[in-house]
Amino acid sequence: MSDAHHRRKQPAIVRQQLLDVAARLTNEQGMGAVTLDAVSGASGVSKGGLLHHFPTKNALLDALFEDLLARFDADLDQRMREDPMPHGRFTRAYLNAVAGLRDSPDDAGHWAQVTIALLAEPRLRQRWAEWVEGRAEEYVGTDSSVDAQIVRFAADGLWLADMIGGASDDAQRQALLSRLVELTAR
Repeated sequence: MSDAHHRRKQPAIVRQQLLDVAARLTNEQGMGAVTLDAVSGASGVSKGGLLHHFPTKNALLDALFEDLLARFDADLDQRMREDPMPHGRFTRAYLNAVAGLRDSPDDAGHWAQVTIALLAEPRLRQRWAEWVEGRAEEYVGTDSSVDAQIVRFAADGLWLADMIGGASDDAQRQALLSRLVELTAR
C-alpha cells in the first residue's frame, strides 16, 4: 500500500500550500510561469492532487487572486480597527495598505503580478471591480466623498508608481501621504 493511504489528509493545508507555491512562482518568474505542472512539481503535490483542488489553471489563478484579496481585506480590517476616527477610516486604511506594499517585497511582487493579470484577464478585472464596489457601498456613510475617492485613486497611482519604480524620494513620499491623509478627514 502506498504512503498516500497511510498519511492523514489535510486538504486545507494542501490547498494553501499550492496557493503559496503559485504565488512564489508568480513573484519569482511572472504569471506565465504558473502552470499546473510547475506548481505540482514545486509543491511536491501530485498533479492529480492539484487538479482535485484546482481543475484548471484559471481556477488556480482565480484562487490565487481571491487569496491575495482576502489577505488585503484582512490588512484593511486590522488597520481600520486601529483607527479611532470613523470618517475616512476605510480610505486611510486603503492608502496606508497600498503605500505599505513598497516595504513588503513579497506582497508587492504578488500584487505586481496580479495587477498585470488584471489588465489581461476580464474575469479578474470584474472581480476587482466587484470588490471595489462592495467596499464602497459598505463605507458609503464615511468614505463616499469626492476627497475620499481622490485619495483612493491617488493610492492606486502610488501603487502603480511603486510597481514600475517611479516613486519619489522618502521625504516627498511622506509629504504626499500626509497630504492625502488630510483629505480623508473632509
